[in-house]
Amino acid sequence: MGLGYISDNGSFIFPVDEELTPKELKYFIDYYQSNVRKEYVDDLNLYRGDHAILHKPGKIGNRPDNRIVANMAHYIVDTFNGYFIGVPPKITLDKTDQDKKLQSWNNANSFQDKLSEASRLADIYGRSYMLVYQDENKQTCVAVSDTRTSFTIYDDTISHEPLAFVRYSYDSSLKLHGNVYFAKKYYRFDGEISFDEPKPNVYGVVPAVEFYDNEDRQSVFDNVKTLINALDSALSQKANQNEYFDNAYLKILGLALPEDDDGNPQVDIDDNQIIYSPDAKSNEADVSFIDKPDGDNLQENFIQHLTDLTYQISMVANLNDAAFSGNSSGVALQYKLLPMKNMAANKERKFTQALRQLFRIVFSAEQVLGSGTKDKWQDLSFQFNRNLPINMADEASTVANLTGIVSQETQIGTLSFVDDPKKEMQRIADEQDSKMQQAKRSLADYSDDRIKQDKK
Repeated sequence: MGLGYISDNGSFIFPVDEELTPKELKYFIDYYQSNVRKEYVDDLNLYRGDHAILHKPGKIGNRPDNRIVANMAHYIVDTFNGYFIGVPPKITLDKTDQDKKLQSWNNANSFQDKLSEASRLADIYGRSYMLVYQDENKQTCVAVSDTRTSFTIYDDTISHEPLAFVRYSYDSSLKLHGNVYFAKKYYRFDGEISFDEPKPNVYGVVPAVEFYDNEDRQSVFDNVKTLINALDSALSQKANQNEYFDNAYLKILGLALPEDDDGNPQVDIDDNQIIYSPDAKSNEADVSFIDKPDGDNLQENFIQHLTDLTYQISMVANLNDAAFSGNSSGVALQYKLLPMKNMAANKERKFTQALRQLFRIVFSAEQVLGSGTKDKWQDLSFQFNRNLPINMADEASTVANLTGIVSQETQIGTLSFVDDPKKEMQRIADEQDSKMQQAKRSLADYSDDRIKQDKK
């Protein structure tokens, strides 16, 4: 692959003191298209329910051939992603005026929705990308880039800084199209890759960020793929056996049926499940089903073991478990959720780092917050809240107990149903001011009435 190579976690690395030429870039794209993209397509198919069992060769004859898909990958991804980011994280700045501009930009770009999508794709593929760009009105925008046709090239320093971000596609005639973004410029290519007509990159850094759950870039179901396929096979085999032993056979003994020129009876024996013999003494034959061994318990135990192992190894809780609907204590339920909480905590650290880098790019154009705000990404606060059923009474009690111990903003920030603590504080201040003004007006009216009465 030219001067570049692939790290242990599947990242593309290129020497920092070498020039990334069109030829070197083509090496990366060819390798990605031939090797990496196939793995991501398989991951997406597993998530969508297009499992390997659906593509196995069909069975010969008329034996049952059920293909049952237990889409555990979809359940694992959506459960974990909903738990991690079902409640949008709070992204705030200290200064009220700047925070208002930030929230306005987030809303205009549907940023929380795009962040949720980037999180879901990271759970499916092990990584996802968000690209910052200027729209036709030269406004700073952000978009999720398809992991199957996007990748970042990092330098070979110890910090692995981004060297370039690549987005590509092939049309129906297999002609290559795409963009490659560098820190100071970017190029568009159609057909042959060329670096002849650069366009300026207003951000001054590679305008894309990679999001991932863990350093190994593993998806949440990477470690349970074989278990998912085994569960599909076990369920399908059980259905086949149930159907096979439920089928009834028609027995025709001692009766000669019309035959064709080859001496075969003119009836479809196989498809109609018929046992036939023209021999008159054949009615004395012993033709019956051999008793089926009772393996139902064995099959059920195997299926249950596969299901339990899938949840255990993926570390995603089975929310349909009886423990979550019974009378288990809160501490017991917390222990059930502990593996998923630990995985989410690790993902939160990775996402916080990626978000800070993303807003570093967004703020560099000085459009969102105004001039002189390039470094405000360092002042951002990120608060992630797990999406769990909440007890508002307990939260309110906790907030009340924090009075005098922490700031009002920290108090309000502990309430999971408050999206923006600063805005909530402003609402409280506005309400108090409104009450003060109303009290002043009431007092003034009362004083005027007393003066009028005294004059009388």
